[in-house]
Formats: sequence, structure tokens, C-alpha cells
Amino acid sequence: MIDKSAVFNDFPKLETKNLILRETQLVDASAVFKIFADDEVTKFHDLETFTCLEQAQFLIERRRKRFQNKQGIRWGIARKEDNIIIGSCGYGIKNEFQAEIGYELARVYWQKGIMIEALRAMINWGFHQLGLNRIEAMVMVENIASVKLLGNLGFVEEGILREYGFWKGQFHDLKVFSLLKREYINTSGSEEKV
Repeated sequence: MIDKSAVFNDFPKLETKNLILRETQLVDASAVFKIFADDEVTKFHDLETFTCLEQAQFLIERRRKRFQNKQGIRWGIARKEDNIIIGSCGYGIKNEFQAEIGYELARVYWQKGIMIEALRAMINWGFHQLGLNRIEAMVMVENIASVKLLGNLGFVEEGILREYGFWKGQFHDLKVFSLLKREYINTSGSEEKV
């Protein structure tokens, strides 16, 4: 059995071929602000488009506190070549065996394979280090790119939650996706640990 409390002792750093997934610090606030100051990035997000640096600082602090309280973990995504934050991905913990993923990426890096590379590392960590059995994703129906990304990662669409989300002054239908550990192991062909 995995000691889940130990997982939250120190923020885990993950590396892939091209990326570093690491804790976002206040020194990264200007990079985070650039990401969220873009209306296209926030279009399907439950956050308003950022207009000042303090919003980025608040987001970084909120994510740090969620990790400390064992409510979630959100990695900053950085390219190995410069270690500058270009997006994030992470989990909101639902219970001992379930978590919901979320992610965003600066528009200039869209459709370059970056998010799928980051999420593969995060999913592997979630099943093997965090001991998850089910990973969920909830996506606005209109977010075609995210729906495609989840499909490429092996997530199964379970249905639509009608007017489930409320942000930016309106209700939103959300598509629900899930990936189970047994499906992941069967398709990845391995039980290798991170």
C-alpha cells in the first residue's frame, strides 16, 4: 500500500524527454501572468483572463496551499532548455483513489505535443505514486482540442453533466472523461514506477 501522506512531504519533480514538471514559485509569477493574460487560454477555463501580476501571485500561492493541505498538486510545465513556466497540469484530489486533472498551456506552444508529454508523466505518477484508481477530467463541450487530447491519452467519455459548471456568469455543460488504472496498465503494457 502506498503511503499517500509521504507523497505530500516534498513537492515531486517530474522529468520527461523535453520537459520539467516542477513546483511553481512566486519568481515564476510573470511567466504565469503571460499565460493567463491570453483570452484564448482562459476561454475554456474557470478563471477570468488576468489583468495584473497580483492575480498570478495569488494563483501560485493558492496552488501551494492546496498542496500543503493535501487537496491537490499542480506542476508548472517548463521546457528543459530554459526552465521557464509555459503551462501547468495537476490533480484536484477527490478521495483516496480518485482525482480530477486540469491543465493549460501558453498558446504559442499549442499543438506541439507538449501537453500530451506532460500529462503522460503526470498520469503515470498519479497511478503509481499517488495510488489512484480513477483519474477524471471535466471539459467544456466546446473545447474540442481538450476532448481530442484526452482521447489520445486513453480517457473514455462517460457523458455530459448538464449545466454542471458555473463561471464567468453562466452555466456550462461539461463532458466527463475517466481513465482507470487497469485500463492504463493494459494499454501502457507495463507497471513501471516513476
